[in-house]
Amino acid sequence: MFKSFRTVFAVAVFTVATYSAAAEMAGSHPDTYVVKRGDTLWDISARFLKKPWLWPEIWQANPQIKNPHLIYPGDVISLAYLDRVAVQPGPREEAPLNAIPLADIEPFLKNRRVVDSFEHLPHVAGLEEDRSRASAGHAIYVRGLEGAQVGQRFAVLRPTARFTANPRAQDLDFRGRTIPGEVDVWRDIVPQTGNSDFLGYELVQVTVATFTRDVVPGTEVSTLVVEKGGHEVRVGDRIIPVDPQPYDLHFFPHPPATQAPEGKLRVLAVADALTSGGPRDVVAISGGSLDGLDNGTVLSVWRSGSHTANRMQYPNSSRISESTKSGAGRVALPDEYAAHVMIFRTFDKVSYGLVMEGTKAAMVGYELKHPDAAY
Repeated sequence: MFKSFRTVFAVAVFTVATYSAAAEMAGSHPDTYVVKRGDTLWDISARFLKKPWLWPEIWQANPQIKNPHLIYPGDVISLAYLDRVAVQPGPREEAPLNAIPLADIEPFLKNRRVVDSFEHLPHVAGLEEDRSRASAGHAIYVRGLEGAQVGQRFAVLRPTARFTANPRAQDLDFRGRTIPGEVDVWRDIVPQTGNSDFLGYELVQVTVATFTRDVVPGTEVSTLVVEKGGHEVRVGDRIIPVDPQPYDLHFFPHPPATQAPEGKLRVLAVADALTSGGPRDVVAISGGSLDGLDNGTVLSVWRSGSHTANRMQYPNSSRISESTKSGAGRVALPDEYAAHVMIFRTFDKVSYGLVMEGTKAAMVGYELKHPDAAY
């Protein structure tokens, strides 16, 4: 399933209008390439480009190509770098190629969202037979959902974390409230930025339930039945109508439209993990649509460079303070590349991204930069 994107974020790039753009072509390539069944724009651009992030600018220089996202099997792509690259149409007997179909990555995505508040949402007040957890086929009793239609489907969401600009997630209890003292643990695990601006609450979809009965006399709750699949429901879970299409059907990877301030974008959390994730894991990022990010945006993840004691000059000291005029007490080390991430769901101040590849774990607190960043 992941065959089409083992090479990091290769995207639709087939046109080169100038010599400078041509410099980004791979060392050797044919003058033309015939698109084959099973190809993806992802694969083809990985094969022929050094820096696939240039594809939007290159396409803009070739107005004769009406839609770079509609390339068909049988099309002939010119790769002659001194001339404008063009696509010679093929027979158009098959469906067009796509960059990354949702089907290729959907099994690895996590249905999570970020909201400013959730206290107003209907909540699970009780479970069938006074259970502590309810699963498929069990009734759940919801307060605040009067007037829904029988047969209407609802998503069951669980408030799990409170996000701030500091790269840590404050875990929430069953009521959706922060746990006293829990934040202090993160101070010893994740480097802090000092910025505690509130970004939102994370809600995780645990399952889906069907509305079966409205409030009856003598009660304050509506009845829903949990559908198959998903996780167990507990008291305190929230209820919203099912989103019929939570994800885009296709993703076209591209670099960010704007450059975020240094240190602004960081990994806030790793889904279903404590601090670290690898390829195919989902991470929450401290930036969203208000920061110019959108679905398909590609970012690189970096471990911030450490400072180490200058042991050659001060062999008997572990001092790494910058307080001395010369700053000789410590040595600054460079940032270290960890992975690449593609954003697949965006909210105002927080986004979710899928780790596509990497050389080391993407950890909470790591910074996100332009995909072509060299340091």
